[in-house]
Amino acid sequence: MLNQGVGSWPARRLRRSPDAKAIVYQDKSWTYADIFDRATRLGSALLQAGVTRYDRVAYLGPNHPALIETLFATHLLGGIFVPLNSRLAAPEIEYMLSDAGPKVLIYGPENQDIVSELQDFAGKRIALAASNPNEPSFEEFLNSGAPERLDVRVGLDDPAMILYTSGTTGRPKGAVLTHGNLHWNCFNVLLDLPLGNDEVALIGAPLFHVAALDQMFLTTFMRGGTAVIMPSWNVDQCFDLIEKHKVTWMFGVTRMYADLLQSSRWETADLSSLRSLMSGGAPIPESLIVDYQNRGLVFVQAYGMTETSPGVTLLVPEKSASKVGSAGTPCFFVDLRIVRPDMSETEVDEPGEIIVNGPNVTPGYWNNQAATNSSFSDGSWLHTGDIARRDGEGYLYIIDRSKDMYISGGENVYPAEVEAVIFSHPGVAECAVIGVPDQRWGEVGAAFISPKKPDGLTEDEIRSFLSTRMAKYKVPVYIYFEASLPRTGAGKLQKIELRKSFAERAAKALSAKGK
Repeated sequence: MLNQGVGSWPARRLRRSPDAKAIVYQDKSWTYADIFDRATRLGSALLQAGVTRYDRVAYLGPNHPALIETLFATHLLGGIFVPLNSRLAAPEIEYMLSDAGPKVLIYGPENQDIVSELQDFAGKRIALAASNPNEPSFEEFLNSGAPERLDVRVGLDDPAMILYTSGTTGRPKGAVLTHGNLHWNCFNVLLDLPLGNDEVALIGAPLFHVAALDQMFLTTFMRGGTAVIMPSWNVDQCFDLIEKHKVTWMFGVTRMYADLLQSSRWETADLSSLRSLMSGGAPIPESLIVDYQNRGLVFVQAYGMTETSPGVTLLVPEKSASKVGSAGTPCFFVDLRIVRPDMSETEVDEPGEIIVNGPNVTPGYWNNQAATNSSFSDGSWLHTGDIARRDGEGYLYIIDRSKDMYISGGENVYPAEVEAVIFSHPGVAECAVIGVPDQRWGEVGAAFISPKKPDGLTEDEIRSFLSTRMAKYKVPVYIYFEASLPRTGAGKLQKIELRKSFAERAAKALSAKGK
């Protein structure tokens, strides 16, 4: 094959397991032969629409097999796939489209209102469901393509995707991932986890997020397993799908695993098919991991980021019990250092910034050379901005984002550490801690807590709980109770929104004091 990239994968699976089930979505399933045929036809249709090597094709919508078909079809032509966060507002989507400049936008009916607001996008628009007589539906467009095999020269160094970072600190940046990045990431997962071709992976996290798309789906596809795709996260549906399809592997963030744990079905659900659970995206409280281990489940914590495709470290299953809370050791084809600001190596248990090097690391950001230059040192080491420590055996423990750390009375405070203790309170559903200005201490903590039951907690109860479990300077001065906390489309807490909320509260308090 001329195509050595991800676009060749359906053809490669076709010759090994054409009749095996590749995707399950709602009440339908697709074999590997089905995926090959549909991706080929869609690729032909995109070619007729003018998409050629290095052109971008964007997808905006919830989890759906069409996203996967669009990815493979784009890569068949040597194009660049751009999955967009379907939960963003029109101005945010318009910025990304302007930055990436795709020739084609395929979108779900749920995003029709946003697409109709786009002013500057001049590319072809294709809706998953017929909604505009001037636009073809996805099925009409796909079926207009020819079934003849496509084989365009694509190398491992060619760009495969532009994935926009969550934008929690400003304008999102488009991380470019090459075909080689994606290949090496899958190799790393397959070397660290005992995945078989009988694997059934449940994908409940958004596929526009790097963990669901690269870590879960592409690895499962390469191995020849089955991906059970949920349109969106739903606790009861998750339990149902695990039981119905005998799911063996799933990924989730803290909120998803907490949702399952808090469900009335938790004690009686049949989870016997699960071989491993993977978490990532942010440090996960040890108490939550232990609750899953008490059910006899293997809980594997990993660490990564969009720019690393995403895998950096992974806790292998055989160490999941003895190293609870650790994100493991570097993946097989990843090099990692923990450094001080002067780039010297930290000692055992000394916090420092994680920097990463390896064939899974992005070559840089789309249309943003300044951001690329500022993110790398010594030519190839990516600065993650994440703070971690290593124990005496080399196992990594994520502490927090460097930007989230605050200094109170001269002492460093890592919000993730405080959050883990708050989360261990039986009445807490989720929480987040930020550093806020203080005239006496410089900065102090503000905790935003979502109780499991309305009016189920008090400030005094939380402070009393924390005072016996951590140093006084770590206990948040401000405690607020919220029904829910703001999150990005990938499920990460939006601390920038919490900072805005605190500023508004502080302004109101100052105004009231003045009166």
